[in-house]
Amino acid sequence: MNHYETVFILTPVLSEKQTKEAVDKFKKLLKDSSAKINNNESWGLKKLAYPIQKKSTGFYFLIEFQGEGDVVKNLEVELKRDERVMRFLTMRMDKDHFEYAAKRRVKLSKTA
Repeated sequence: MNHYETVFILTPVLSEKQTKEAVDKFKKLLKDSSAKINNNESWGLKKLAYPIQKKSTGFYFLIEFQGEGDVVKNLEVELKRDERVMRFLTMRMDKDHFEYAAKRRVKLSKTA
């Protein structure tokens, strides 16, 4: 089973309820595809490096998950279809990346 990390940016015009709804939609899609979600984080409203769709800010989210087969393909199709998503990037995590992410999660849980 491969480990993946997806970061996506939602449009800043959404309410808190709408952003939660969008994130829950993608998490449900992963669970329905029999993927295991290891971690999900909301990084909040951040300034973009360059304007996207005439917007200079966006809500950043991270989802780390394990899956096989077409899990990533299905997720990316839904991310492309959803007009609330401005950009996304999915990366397959190698051993070092996975270990770093695990250490980062432990560090974040201690500070929270």
